[in-house]
Amino acid sequence: GRLAAFLREGELWARSLEDGREWPLATGVGYAANPDYVMCSPLLRKYGLPHGPLAVAWSPDSRRLLTHRTDQSGVRKVPLVDALPAGGGAPEPLTLRQPYPGDEHVPRAELVVIDVLTGDLVRADAEPVPMSVMSPITMRWAWWAEDGSAAYYLAWPGGDVRTLELNRLDPATGAVTRLATETGPTRVEPGQEPAVRPAVRVLAGGEVLWYSQRDGWGHLSLDGAQLTSGAWAVREILHVDEERRVVYFTASGLVAADPYRRTVCRVGLDGTGFARVTDDDLDHAAVAAPGGGYFVDSASTVCDPPVLSVRGWDGRVLVSLGSADVSGLEATGWSPPERFRVTAADGVTDVYGVLYRPHGFDPATRYPVLDHLYPGPQTARVSPAFDPGFLGYDAEVAASLGYVVVALDGRGTPGRSKAFHDAPFADGLADHVAALEQLAAARPWMDLDRVGAFGHSGGGFATVRAMLEHPRLYRAGVAESGMHDHRYYLSGWGDAYEDDAVPSNVDLADRLQGELLLVHGGLDENASPYLTLRLAERLIAADKDFELLLVPRADHMLIGYERYVARRRWAFLARHLRPGG
Repeated sequence: GRLAAFLREGELWARSLEDGREWPLATGVGYAANPDYVMCSPLLRKYGLPHGPLAVAWSPDSRRLLTHRTDQSGVRKVPLVDALPAGGGAPEPLTLRQPYPGDEHVPRAELVVIDVLTGDLVRADAEPVPMSVMSPITMRWAWWAEDGSAAYYLAWPGGDVRTLELNRLDPATGAVTRLATETGPTRVEPGQEPAVRPAVRVLAGGEVLWYSQRDGWGHLSLDGAQLTSGAWAVREILHVDEERRVVYFTASGLVAADPYRRTVCRVGLDGTGFARVTDDDLDHAAVAAPGGGYFVDSASTVCDPPVLSVRGWDGRVLVSLGSADVSGLEATGWSPPERFRVTAADGVTDVYGVLYRPHGFDPATRYPVLDHLYPGPQTARVSPAFDPGFLGYDAEVAASLGYVVVALDGRGTPGRSKAFHDAPFADGLADHVAALEQLAAARPWMDLDRVGAFGHSGGGFATVRAMLEHPRLYRAGVAESGMHDHRYYLSGWGDAYEDDAVPSNVDLADRLQGELLLVHGGLDENASPYLTLRLAERLIAADKDFELLLVPRADHMLIGYERYVARRRWAFLARHLRPGG
């Protein structure tokens, strides 16, 4: 690229990478900014960084920027305190703007298009986009047409997650045209998980490729005509070949052995010619080449190491890239995890998870059990691939320390049907209890008298909830960065996902019976430390014993303190669950 965008004292500027010239693009602060609670603003301040990644999308010719001015006026202010500033001196107060469920004011994105060379700024002639989570550009809910003639953006109008709109923005005039809209009884989403690019496209001729769960499963349609159907779900659009009128995508639910494994598929834009491109029972993590001529495929399962290749859209292997060698892992006593299927607490639904055996496993030994919790609902806890994903790495560590570790995707998590995803949190937690009991019934080396739980963020909330609702099973737990009172957590989470039945662990604090360690960062910009402190106050009022580790300068992810927190976590669990003892 020849140009770069950056912030100077909060204002948006451009720089030529050829001669170093710099010039302003927009007057006033707030352009290209995410809401306070997204990009670790206390963490950036702690390390002296000016700002997080900019919320900008360059036009294909690099002449214009699609961005927005972030309006956080009226948004609730949440105070934090930097107890020991990097430069020393007295504690410094910090203020985050963070809306709670039901708040009238949320951050809003006023979309604009800026000509980088002339500085001309065109404002979208439409209501600002509510940012209940983060910038629509950061979420990839806003993008340019391939020829730069338009920009498109998805939005929940007025913040109502039960209606989803797709709009066209004319970069020359600011005119906004609605291209598609869908309303449902619960949230309407453009894909299975928000971390994945929305499964929505606007073709060169203006046709809209739309993702919908209207029939109970995630499927594609073109201008209202359904292209795919069945008891399976489209996961991600990989490539649209407009000349041949074919769309390529990944789907889950086509492998009988595991409904989460992804299969690369194709279907014509007239709804005919559906076929599997990868016709096997493996999970396929696929990435299309920039030009769309082929894709890179990583084929694996939870138990089988990945085989990498470059494939054509007919499924043929064009180039073999190699396979993973796990002999070094096996030399440490590691064994591949077990993918399992059990029956949910409703006695009907199949639910799936992964079981990790302790390193050096001996079936004659009885082992303590750890439930590694993350309840979603915006993402699944368990990866169907050999790579466990960032949510799964601690499970392998725990297994190396002598635990049987169980991870489960109960009801209320994505990747399957709409009804499965919409199930309330309480159903998913009950599924964990049912799974542990069924697994132990067939595996006498699982000691259900020594069951613990641990988790981070939503997993921290679920850990405490498990101990409060199922105290006879869960004897110990470590809850990190938990949002223990959803009434005072991000509106983008509470308004979209949470049901009213389980908003708070605080109200159930008097039920605690097991051994609990609460961990929280003092500068947590996502789930404020007060969510843990509220729970701690109620535990004290109920005369309950527990441990509290407040990491004064840590953010939500505890960056920079991971080793210390891990040492405290494993020591606490070992003290109460006695692996190897």
